[in-house]
Amino acid sequence: MDSSVYVFVEDLRGEGVERVLDRISGYGVAGVTVGAVHHASQDVTPHGLSRLTLRRDGAHFVPRPGLFDGLRLSPVPGHLDALDGLREACARRGLKLHGWTVFLRNATIGAEHPDVTVRDCFGDRGAPAALCPAHPDVREYAVALARAVAALGVDSVVAESLHFRPLRAERSFVPLGPMDAYLFGLCFCDYCMRRATDLGVNAGVARDECARILGRVLEGDPPAQGEVTRAALTAYAGPEVVAYARARSETVTTLVSEVASAVADEGSKLVFVDSTGAVKGYRDGLPSPGLAAHDAWQLGVDLVALGDLVPAFGVLAYARDAARVADDVGAYLRSVGKDREVRAVLRPGHPDSDAPDRLVAKARAAKAAGALAVDFYAYGLVPHPVLDRIPSALSEVL
Repeated sequence: MDSSVYVFVEDLRGEGVERVLDRISGYGVAGVTVGAVHHASQDVTPHGLSRLTLRRDGAHFVPRPGLFDGLRLSPVPGHLDALDGLREACARRGLKLHGWTVFLRNATIGAEHPDVTVRDCFGDRGAPAALCPAHPDVREYAVALARAVAALGVDSVVAESLHFRPLRAERSFVPLGPMDAYLFGLCFCDYCMRRATDLGVNAGVARDECARILGRVLEGDPPAQGEVTRAALTAYAGPEVVAYARARSETVTTLVSEVASAVADEGSKLVFVDSTGAVKGYRDGLPSPGLAAHDAWQLGVDLVALGDLVPAFGVLAYARDAARVADDVGAYLRSVGKDREVRAVLRPGHPDSDAPDRLVAKARAAKAAGALAVDFYAYGLVPHPVLDRIPSALSEVL
């Protein structure tokens, strides 16, 4: 069974490549998944050079010359020497190297080019980190970025945020139900509306309905109750809104297809990571009842269609319960096809795993459900004693 540990470039810079790889190799994993392109964040890092690490948007390598020539968008330069010698250091230890790439979450690009970000039903562009996958400039950037990472010689390009993103407001003193938040997160930029219209959707009606419903809630009406399902959304917002939401899958599917082809052209393969599992369980490891594979449509992800285009999928199994991990992995395999590689991404400690036995049970459940790999997230965020649980978990699945 394949396996890896997710690693940030700040881990490598702070502790040293040799030290980090020696420790990871000692866990018995088969590889490392390094954050070649990442988004800005502020993280508690228990054994880092700094115990509070400020990460900035950045691509942590120098792209091959010419890849972004003539494109409007280009990568934000990060620690450009962070990956120097990493592939060779991995090879000396027999470790695979995977290039973890955050595609459409980039507040630096969004602030510089606000027109490429999502636009809500009120016409506002209030989410600078959310690049719209329907925008032609964003699509060209994503394909070139995928090719740039693949050209580093990685065994795979692990694609995060290659789809629409949900609403993430820092503060809201207006209670928004799950369906209200979902409607608020829909993009109604010209390109999204045009694509929906081409598919027979009355995009103007959908936008106006979202604005009407949300306007009432913002003025004090009670929010919608219950989880987001197509049936509930139809009853709450009407069929045109649901049709508009469905149309987003064409945008994502075609973009992922182009990215997968670019990666394959460079001799690597794409691992598509759908963020639905994180949306559901990131905060506390207690995901809402709907399985991630069944709710992926909310981010424009059509897993059945992608199963014909993408060789491998990462399942963010952010759950305390081993049975839930098995259910999520099984649902993904039923959606993408039994011949696809599914990799279960587990967190070895807080908030998902309060003891080594829980991590062991989840690794065992993932394998029993059909996962071909178990990956562990993430080296720099977890205390060393918690990372030391990994060998026991792997011994159950190898």
